[in-house]
Amino acid sequence: MLASLAMLSLLQIRNFAIIDALDVELDPGFTAISGETGAGKSILVDALGLLLGGRGEAGVIRGGAERAELTAEFTLETNSAAFDWLREAGLDDSDTCVLRRHIGSNGRSRGWINGTAVTLTQLQELGETLVEIHGQNEHIRLTQPGEQFRLLDGDPACAQSLAEVEKHFVKLREIQQAIAALEQESALAPGDVDLLNYQIQELESQALAPAAFAEIESQHRLLARGGDVVAALESALDHLEQEESGVTAQLRAALHTLRRHAALDPQIANAIKVLEETSILCEEARSSLQAAHADVDLSPQKLASLEKQLESLHDLGRKHRVEPEHLQDVLHQLRERVAGAATRHQREQDLRKALAEITSQYRAAALNLHRARESRAQTLSREVTSLLQVLGMEGGTFEMRLEYDANVTPSRRGDDRIEILVSANPGIPPGPLKKVASGGELSRISLAVKVAAAGGQFAPTQVFDEVDAGIGGATASSVGRLLRSVAGNGQALCVTHLAQVAVCADHQFTVTKLTGERETRLETRVLDSRQRVDEIARMLSGTLSKQSRAHASELLASETSAKMSEVSFS
Repeated sequence: MLASLAMLSLLQIRNFAIIDALDVELDPGFTAISGETGAGKSILVDALGLLLGGRGEAGVIRGGAERAELTAEFTLETNSAAFDWLREAGLDDSDTCVLRRHIGSNGRSRGWINGTAVTLTQLQELGETLVEIHGQNEHIRLTQPGEQFRLLDGDPACAQSLAEVEKHFVKLREIQQAIAALEQESALAPGDVDLLNYQIQELESQALAPAAFAEIESQHRLLARGGDVVAALESALDHLEQEESGVTAQLRAALHTLRRHAALDPQIANAIKVLEETSILCEEARSSLQAAHADVDLSPQKLASLEKQLESLHDLGRKHRVEPEHLQDVLHQLRERVAGAATRHQREQDLRKALAEITSQYRAAALNLHRARESRAQTLSREVTSLLQVLGMEGGTFEMRLEYDANVTPSRRGDDRIEILVSANPGIPPGPLKKVASGGELSRISLAVKVAAAGGQFAPTQVFDEVDAGIGGATASSVGRLLRSVAGNGQALCVTHLAQVAVCADHQFTVTKLTGERETRLETRVLDSRQRVDEIARMLSGTLSKQSRAHASELLASETSAKMSEVSFS
């Protein structure tokens, strides 16, 4: 396995659950996290999950605090996936990465990557390149079809075939939707077509554009009030044009009187300028009024013609349930409907032909996907079965069975049905996973599947939260060694209550819950060799004694020797 490309080096927790303040430094390799039942070991995993973009609520905040504050620091190498993600996102490209998240008492949360505020989705995307967390109930996911398909489709050959299936499925759905929309268009009988053509002709002869209709209405208003308008124009002209008392004449007289005094006072000069401009404006107003007077048409015939045209347009608007200025829109819609009816049969034929072609392409892609999945399923089944023998399920079998149905309704993930069959004991016929395996067996099967499916390609930091539940003895030792192999030259953390698992770790720290009169808090402690003997002894027998310490020392020595052998062999 390649050297670690990223590693969790520091986890800081403030005011989270029962933790007031906690700093945990972590090293490469396999680290066991132990402690009494109920001590709060899994709280560390929960905090890390939130830093990686998990859903957070105000209920995670320590009582009396305003907000929870979480920080994780990772060391990176320049060829790591996390380093590439950070560089592409413009969020620094150094050899360290710091994630922070605050969750407030109002339920709102904020996240940062290297000091820059980011979205929850960005935390999740980066988190996927850094850490993979396996919870206590992860084995339950293994019984769900979605997870089973994910195990197969993670293989490059399957992923490529799945992409082809999805591409054809999207196109197939588009054509199906187009056919459904076409079917909702009612077919037009010959009589309906004749009626629509009549309505089109009627609209073509009468409908006006909005601007033209507005002009007709304006002309009608002018003619309807023609007498009043003419009287107003004549009165205004009279005020402007009277020989002595008219506005224009009086302005001229005022200018004549003032001009000889213009040089005496700047204010007089300014008044003259204003009066001259006013005189010009009055002349322009007079010309406009004269033109308007000349244009007024008091013809009763013209008024009657406009009234008839407007009445006809309003009747036509009521007929089509629109305002008269929108009749041209109706005309456009009717033309489209008639044209669509003429080509409807051909369009339907074209769509049906396209649907048949894309369905054929989809089925071919789905069959290729099935073949790729079959190959992957056989390989995975063999590898998981082999691992089950190591995990204390001698004679146990694991089989991923695929069924291809070319007549099933197309879906985004192909035409396969999948079922996992297992036998936990020799001589027992395989049966459905969720009906045959016990909780402890499911945990081991899940771990075996995880190791086999990853094929040695794990996220840099693997976190296991009591995946060893329900096992013990030699099986527990096998689980511990398998977890150590998962760590490889990278990093694996495991919350465990089993001494046989803990002794396989390179490092170990304990979590202790301290309860006082007014508060409860969490404390962690990295164990040295002597302290580790005591902790393993406690995990073995629940108490410390000469015998339990001797047993613990023996287990630790045995695993140390085994690790040395593994290193020598590699």
